[in-house]
Amino acid sequence: MEYGICALSAVPVRAEPTDKAELVTQLIFGECYTVLLTQGNWHQIRLAADHYLGWIDFKQHMSVTAEYFTAWNAQDHPRSLDVVQMVSDAHTRIPVTLGSRLPFFDGMTLRLGSQQLFYNGAATNPLNGHGPGGPVDKRLALVQKMGQVYLKSPYVWGGKSLFGLDCSGLMQQLYGLIGVPLPRDARQQIDHGQTVHFVSQTRPGDLAFFDNADGVIVHVGIMLDDQQILHASGEVRIDPLDHNGIYHRQRQKYSHKLRLIKRILAD
Repeated sequence: MEYGICALSAVPVRAEPTDKAELVTQLIFGECYTVLLTQGNWHQIRLAADHYLGWIDFKQHMSVTAEYFTAWNAQDHPRSLDVVQMVSDAHTRIPVTLGSRLPFFDGMTLRLGSQQLFYNGAATNPLNGHGPGGPVDKRLALVQKMGQVYLKSPYVWGGKSLFGLDCSGLMQQLYGLIGVPLPRDARQQIDHGQTVHFVSQTRPGDLAFFDNADGVIVHVGIMLDDQQILHASGEVRIDPLDHNGIYHRQRQKYSHKLRLIKRILAD
């Protein structure tokens, strides 16, 4: 079995082994994966964090040992909190964006395979209450704060980067900052958490899910104060939510029909 790690800011993961195929998700810097199959210039991979399957260009693959992969899986790694920052050594400079994992970060250096790199930007820290076990209100405050940083990021189907992402990718990245591993797609994310029965009972951090005319879950957003919702639709934006759904202020009409609200973190 071969293992790898994303050593670039973002790597496209495609549905088929061709550059013309649909973007199904992205690898973000610091994410590990398993190589399942090699076909021509393409590797079929399974992401370690959410088990998503897809194809990456072999030129964007960086191998790691089985020991590194096992150790990576056993930890919840700090995440970058800067919009863009550099990890570097004497010969390498790699741009990393908000939400990137910093494998085995000790406050100064991280370990990317056998390579030790410096990072001097802001990062999540369990000692500051960001990680699992920290106060719920403090963790959700970080999610809300970082959610504002994503505003105006463009919608990109399959994206997870600050410079292009989809609705469920945004939710996965935001909750990843506080050590909550959400699945990749909205139709999977809806299976997590506790149901909130009324919009008036929502709290910041709750996830609201929306369906289409066939009852299929097609959209998700995260609640803020005053029944406002942060979501990726064309761009990352904030709109009001009521029992009907999301009301698009500029268009003055409802854009998404509400299906269910879930509380991911309970007191």
